[in-house]
Formats: sequence, structure tokens, C-alpha cells
Amino acid sequence: MKIVLTGSLGRIGKPLTKSLVKIGHSVTVISSKTDRQKEIETLGAKAAIGSMQDVDFLSTTFKDADVVYLMIAWDAIGNIFDKNIDFPTEFSKIASKYKQAVKQAGVKKVVHLSSVGAHTNQGIGSLSVYNGVEDIMNQLPTDVSIKFMRPVAFYPNLFRFMESIKTDGAIMQSYGGDKKEPWVSPLDIADAIVEEMEKPFDGRNFRYIASDEVSPNEVATILGEAIGNPDLKWQAVPAEELLRGVLASGMNEWVAKGFIEMQAAQGSGILYEDFYKNKPDLGKVKMADFVKEFAAVYKQ
Repeated sequence: MKIVLTGSLGRIGKPLTKSLVKIGHSVTVISSKTDRQKEIETLGAKAAIGSMQDVDFLSTTFKDADVVYLMIAWDAIGNIFDKNIDFPTEFSKIASKYKQAVKQAGVKKVVHLSSVGAHTNQGIGSLSVYNGVEDIMNQLPTDVSIKFMRPVAFYPNLFRFMESIKTDGAIMQSYGGDKKEPWVSPLDIADAIVEEMEKPFDGRNFRYIASDEVSPNEVATILGEAIGNPDLKWQAVPAEELLRGVLASGMNEWVAKGFIEMQAAQGSGILYEDFYKNKPDLGKVKMADFVKEFAAVYKQ
């Protein structure tokens, strides 16, 4: 098949590109950075350098594609410490441009990287943007089949806690305890996307993706053992205190409040209600596998 991928060569895009090329598909990778071109071509794919804000560029690149993979990266919109960015609006703008480009190009098969929480826009904080994006994509003509991929929390999110682990010996969130929650490896996300691209497309459907189920306390134990700190704790702090801290660090106010509300939804389990109603088989990469990668970076 002729497959076009947005998202450049990120944590999902790179293994996804490798897998699709290895199978024998013709793969075009869209990137906004010219310095990515050589790396994309080294993987055996074609590079299309341009902006996902440019509908004409997108529609030209999408033309004649059998499948288009769409994603919206937070860092492609801007830095979460930029107080002037309206993230929900920017997500909607890019989704609308994707919709327009898919329609103009005549694409009939779309795989969209969404997120856990996309089933609602209530009570889940910053993840509510994905509900809005799915709504926009669902405005495409009914002859366009869409597969919405809904991964849970990425293992690499734990890198955000590197500093507090080193300075305070703790992962600090507004929830914690022994209740298990799902986590996912980007490698398992890439595998699931390949799987869905090769299956028949029929209408609109979604698939949750997860690799392991681990409680906050178990995360601290597994991670602590990997980095040589058996006393590492997952520390629950009051939401108000955590919010004050992230706002003081200069984080965008909508993002900061959204993170805190998302954590409350994780702690209460609200975020995962639809996930557990549609629970997938777990992927291959477990938390114990990921922490080896974390430890290698931690010890550098």
C-alpha cells in the first residue's frame, strides 16, 4: 500500500515507519523539519517536508494514498510553558485542516492517533482536546473509514519526573496508591497501528492500546530498583499545592489546570471507565522493560 504518515520520526513514528517499510509498503513521512529528510530516507521512506497547517501541502501529499495516519503532537503546537497558546483552539485548527486535506485528496482510509479519554470532554482535563478532534474527524463524509487509536499513558511520560526523583527521591502527583492503571509503550502503539492498517476498514471504530497495568506504588518500586534507589516513593500531594507549583514554574494556565484535573480523573478511575468497557489485549513491552531505558538515561 501507499501510506502517508504525519508526526515525523517521533517515539511512535520511527518504529512505525521501520515496520511498514520492512513489510514492503511505500511510506511517505511528513515532517516540518528539513534536517529530518536524510533520516527518513535512510529508513527507506520518502520525506515530505512541510507544515501540517498548510492544507494544500497536506492534500497534495495525501493524494493517491491508500491509508493516511494522522496525529497532532503537543510540541508541534508549541511549548506548554508558553502562556499565550490556546491549546484547545490550536488542536481544533489542525484537526480541521486534516479533515479538509483528507477530503480534498479523496482519501478513504484514515488511522488517527487519539487518546484514552476521547470518549468524553467532561472531567478529564487536558485530554478533552482529543474528544474535540475526534468530533471534527467524524464530520468527514461517511465513505471515509476512520480507525481511532486510543493509547493510555505513555511510559516515557515518566521522564518528566527525572528531576524530582533526583532531588526529592519521589514522583510527585496529586494521586497515588495501590490501584492499578494502564500504561503503554510507543512500540506497542506502533505495532497496533500496523495491525489496523493491514486489516479491512469499515466505517468508524476505535481501539484502546495498553501494554501493562501497574499501580503508582508499583511504578515507584520497579523504577527505584532499576535506578538503584529502593526508597523511591510515589508521593501524593494536595492538588492545590501541585497546581501552585506548576503555575509558579511558568506553565500555561490551561495546561496546568488540565493536568491536575486529568490526575484527579486517573485517581478516581473516571478516565479509564470506557477503557475497561473496551479493554484490549495488553502489548508486549512491560513496565519492567521500559525502566531499563529510564535507568540508562538516569545514570548518564
